[in-house]
Amino acid sequence: MKYKAQDLNYKGDNCGVHNWMTEQGKSFYWHPDWLHIAEDETGLRGKHELEITEGDKVTQDHAVTAILKHLNKWIVNSIDSNPNFEEAAKKAEKELK
Repeated sequence: MKYKAQDLNYKGDNCGVHNWMTEQGKSFYWHPDWLHIAEDETGLRGKHELEITEGDKVTQDHAVTAILKHLNKWIVNSIDSNPNFEEAAKKAEKELK
């Protein structure tokens, strides 16, 4: 599985803090003044720095890219740390068919 932009549900913004949520209920937040995405609405628990070219204006697209990069890295790390994970996923997929 690899997360894509369409896997994130944009929940709007509250006082300028934008919120996206995964289908599994994991939330990510970003404010135009932050150069990172965060796990909490205050922005104090940053999860991943935004990749910005010098002189660029920070946008929601930068935040979405950072969220996807973070989620996809988490998946790879989860699979790498549990060798049976991938095999179990393949078995579960076969059982669904």
